[in-house]
Amino acid sequence: MPAASTTLRMLAVSVIASLTVTGCQTLDDAGRAIGRSDLVNDLAARLDRALELTYSADYQLPGGQTATIAQAQDPARSAYTWPGGKLTVTPEATTRCETAAGRATCTLEAPPAPNAKPTVTMFTEAKRRGLVTPPVVVGLLTTAALDPEAVIDQSDTTLAGHHATCVDVTQSAGDFTACVTTDGVLGSFTGLVDGRQVELALNRYRETVDGAAFDLPPDAGVVDRRPASS
Repeated sequence: MPAASTTLRMLAVSVIASLTVTGCQTLDDAGRAIGRSDLVNDLAARLDRALELTYSADYQLPGGQTATIAQAQDPARSAYTWPGGKLTVTPEATTRCETAAGRATCTLEAPPAPNAKPTVTMFTEAKRRGLVTPPVVVGLLTTAALDPEAVIDQSDTTLAGHHATCVDVTQSAGDFTACVTTDGVLGSFTGLVDGRQVELALNRYRETVDGAAFDLPPDAGVVDRRPASS
């Protein structure tokens, strides 16, 4: 299971438990009742199931830039690549890379302990650079679903040839739209994240991963902060 999976599972369980109690509903444009618990439960469950998959997903960012999420099993590994940076989580290390003046510098830290809950702050830099990861989306959905003033509408679309369910959220904290494919892969996101406008859309999906996705950038400088015993 990818190292980020524990966090995402905990978030999904929290969402489902909280919303089952509240049972809040809103109305779509046709006046049909939409249970917030149903919407968030379904999308969180899809994102959760996807953590058991091996796949690569390429995303289009504004300005012609791109980002990638890749994960593989046996052993569980995940990699998040965005303009100017990369995060990889493997059984050997949690590695953060930043590129400046054409050269990458990577910092290796101890990998998450087995079954430990990694913090969502792991994805802070990716989020700042425009790559919104599944745990971040689950957190935003949680906040929206528990906001009694939020309006949540559902729609469907196709992204990179894959069907996706979308939720359009209107709320005081900031509007956003998130789409999740049937397989549970993040399909698209548009909206405010930490006060900044973020936009991405899936443009390629593969059920395989190139092993090089988890490698350090070529000629990267390395700072190894792992304990000597790791």
